[in-house]
Amino acid sequence: MTDKHIVLAFSGGLDTSFCIPWLKERGWAVHTVFADTGGVDAEERAYIEARAAELGAASHVTVDGGPAIWDGFVKPFVMAGEGYQGQYPLLVSDRYLIVDAALKRAAEIGTRAIAHGCTGMGNDQVRFDLAVKAAGDYQIVAPIREIQKEHTQTRAYEQAYLEERGFEVRAKQKSYTINENLLGLTMSGGEIDRWEAPGEGARGWCAPRAEWPAQPLRVAITFKQGEAVALDGVVMPGAAMLAKLNGLFAKYGVGRGLYTGDTTIGLKGRIIFEAPGLAALLTAHRALEEAVLTKHQNRFKPEVARKWVELVYEGFYNDPLKTDLEAFLASSQACVNGEVVLETQGGRVDAVAVRSPHLLNAKGATYAQSADWGVAEAEGFIRLFGMSSTLWAEINPKP
Repeated sequence: MTDKHIVLAFSGGLDTSFCIPWLKERGWAVHTVFADTGGVDAEERAYIEARAAELGAASHVTVDGGPAIWDGFVKPFVMAGEGYQGQYPLLVSDRYLIVDAALKRAAEIGTRAIAHGCTGMGNDQVRFDLAVKAAGDYQIVAPIREIQKEHTQTRAYEQAYLEERGFEVRAKQKSYTINENLLGLTMSGGEIDRWEAPGEGARGWCAPRAEWPAQPLRVAITFKQGEAVALDGVVMPGAAMLAKLNGLFAKYGVGRGLYTGDTTIGLKGRIIFEAPGLAALLTAHRALEEAVLTKHQNRFKPEVARKWVELVYEGFYNDPLKTDLEAFLASSQACVNGEVVLETQGGRVDAVAVRSPHLLNAKGATYAQSADWGVAEAEGFIRLFGMSSTLWAEINPKP
């Protein structure tokens, strides 16, 4: 019996399925951990557990990661309100919570060896490795990076490797790399990587236009200090709310995008992403912020948000600057209280009503409609406000 024990962050997909026999053949007893961050149902969880046993895992545990991903990512992300490069909603940020679950399991077993199924071509390897390194002195084993030293077509090699040992590979895994969690779904590989139009099989939760319901959907989200706390007046845990929003808005095709990102390692990464629940939360939160924050807050806050997003995207989840930025974000949310009504007829979501005791609504004036100041005051304001530009034009007349 081996005395080499290693904890593998396991999802049941092609890469992590390959890791179990590969590690075993090198003398490791492999203990798998599946951090259920909300992207699978009971049937899929059962499949993942059975898959680990079939492949020869020494032990397997499933951890509920929903509450952790809400508190550790969704709350600050929605408060920040910015996607990476203005688009991508950081759907793989559950990786940090997966590392936490793997480290906890390693402590239980008494090992300081951690394995993951990240490739040497992507960002996840950076996120996993930096998160583990921030926790202390651990041995990190990355089987997919290892096989890349000898094989260029790694997915084909992984598939053949498993099939030669009598393990089947799911048909969809032969074409795409798919990641699902409470935050949403990402899909890459095949024609997506070739900058071609996605095929019929490149679809996850979001319904195509032909299947959108005929009746519009309206929901109301209540916020307290920037955190969503109730849906249609019903208070519920954040993870449960996000799961429900995913189901509601996916039927209308909301939150689906196709983007090319500048990755941490320098490659261009093209993916399909689907995040219906986060799209709804971001739209509602932004509408409330626009109405209750000052002009200066609304102008400055996106700068902080972009830096926070970059840190999380690039693997610096545990960097002290991220904590510093979150302190600012939390401070900015003191008056972000109220209810926002969202509506979708399919494809996009709009905030159609905002109710809050903190609305910055002038009592005696309405933009472009009425005012409680006079013409002379307006003209004086314009003169002073534009003084610098007006002087430049006077002193430097056009030829």
